[in-house]
Amino acid sequence: MNANALIHPTAVIDPGARLGEGVSVGAFTLVGPDVEIGDRCQIGPHCSFAGPTRIGRDNRFIGHCAIGGEPQDKKFAGERTELVIGDRNVFREFVTLNRGTGNGGGVTRIGDDNWMLAYTHVAHDCIVGNHCIFSNNTTLAGHVTVGDWVIISGFAGAHQFCRIGAHAFLGMGALANGDVTPFTMVGGNSIGRPRGINSEGLKRRGFSPERIAAIKRAYRTLFVAGLPLAEAREQLAQQALDSEDVRLLLDFIGSGERPLLR
Repeated sequence: MNANALIHPTAVIDPGARLGEGVSVGAFTLVGPDVEIGDRCQIGPHCSFAGPTRIGRDNRFIGHCAIGGEPQDKKFAGERTELVIGDRNVFREFVTLNRGTGNGGGVTRIGDDNWMLAYTHVAHDCIVGNHCIFSNNTTLAGHVTVGDWVIISGFAGAHQFCRIGAHAFLGMGALANGDVTPFTMVGGNSIGRPRGINSEGLKRRGFSPERIAAIKRAYRTLFVAGLPLAEAREQLAQQALDSEDVRLLLDFIGSGERPLLR
């Protein structure tokens, strides 16, 4: 343990844990063996960290977080699996992040610059990109993949093995039981359905009107024109010749284990 770490006297730090420079640990927090916490991380009260877990720099765990617990999978037999967290993430109250499973890749991975608000749950073997916002009670089942810049609203989530493409937006209470294409907004109570593109989010991230227009055209081809999926893909292939964003969408289609949410 680093001598410069600021540890509350009621916290319990296992000798096998490694804490970086300037780490602070709040009251009644438990850090177990085989946990690495990077420089300048701030850990609030009543958190628990189980290993193997690797955490990068400048992360904040506000309080009552359960990080690196065993996967909630009956097939898990105690094999060595990991949770890997990047840099500059914020985890609010009661966030739970589970380690991977041996037959699911072995790693749950969180990228950089994400916000996970209260009661968010990320299950085993999930892969989360960068710059995502998960609102209160977001729930990801096992093996879910989330691209960069995704926003998930309160009480929304995804079925196991689903993928949520970059820049997608899930509205409040929307549950994805299929793959959500990049740039797409999903709304509706219970099982969500595509409701257009995330144009406001794209504008905020500096997408030009021309790029947004190309994405809208691709969305209409895929979701509005009533085309069979094979025919829609043929048209998207032509549109992708002039748009890297459409190419991203086209490459996403058909490359996962779940059907497309359409």
